Amino acid sequence: PLDKEEETASAECIQSCLRESLSISDLECSLCIRMFFEPVTTPCGHTFCKECLERCLDHRPNCPLCKQSLREYLKAGRYSPTVLLEDIMLATFPTQLAERRELHRDEMAELSNLTKDIPIFVCTMAFPGIPCPLHVFEPRYRLMIRRCQESGTRRFGMCIYENGKSFADYGCMLEIRQVEVLADGRSLVDAVGRQRFRVLSRGHRDGYHTADIEFLEDRKVSGEELRELQRLHDRTYGLVRRYCQHGDPVSRYIVLQHGPLPEKEEDIQASADGPMWCWWLISVLPLDPSYKLNFFSCTSLRARLLQLQDILVELL
Repeated sequence: PLDKEEETASAECIQSCLRESLSISDLECSLCIRMFFEPVTTPCGHTFCKECLERCLDHRPNCPLCKQSLREYLKAGRYSPTVLLEDIMLATFPTQLAERRELHRDEMAELSNLTKDIPIFVCTMAFPGIPCPLHVFEPRYRLMIRRCQESGTRRFGMCIYENGKSFADYGCMLEIRQVEVLADGRSLVDAVGRQRFRVLSRGHRDGYHTADIEFLEDRKVSGEELRELQRLHDRTYGLVRRYCQHGDPVSRYIVLQHGPLPEKEEDIQASADGPMWCWWLISVLPLDPSYKLNFFSCTSLRARLLQLQDILVELL
């Protein structure tokens, strides 16, 4: 057996041989033309960065180079890292590998900002505290969901389309609770609404929309104004209970689809968006989406309750 000095000399000899026989271009991904990051090798023998391969498979389940079908590979849902290649890169070009990893960290940090260039899913209307299940099949949104998970934020904005704009001026931040990836790459996303926001500016990143945003918060009140607000809240909640119990068949069906009416909260000003039951009600009411959007911009719980009260009285 070799002693420690001989082992070290042998390792240095191997590294020296590798450096002489390899160049940086031999360790570049043919898709991003950068040094491999988390390299994975397909069954047909071609190696790519894991992220690069995933983005290609979002569009077509074939090898980007030889076009061989990768349906079974995609179906397995697992990408095994090419450990030997990672060891070779570490042994031959440690400085360049460190730079590549640092670049990836910077990209993830950029994606982690929750007010600048946040990803926007232009689809349906989402509400604070309310579950929002999604079926994700478009390549751009597959990429977006993966990035939300990899960056650690697990959050993205949801807005509806608006004529004359790429999406509405107001939306709701969604948090991913669980993702079920299907055999063909589509995914079922279990998300829940968090905080509403106002769009300050619009942008794009790799095919999907982005936005700079500011979060909205209800104005807090105290003293007699708070006591009056509590009474208005309780009256409106009573009307909601009547609506749920004695509404017409269509209303009862809508309520059934969205789950039971949430319980009253002890502190009606605890959340920046006010009581969750208000948003549950807005989500189930048979109102035009553009009308519902008006509730997002309102930062007065009193004004929101009065508006809901008028609607409920009309419906009842």
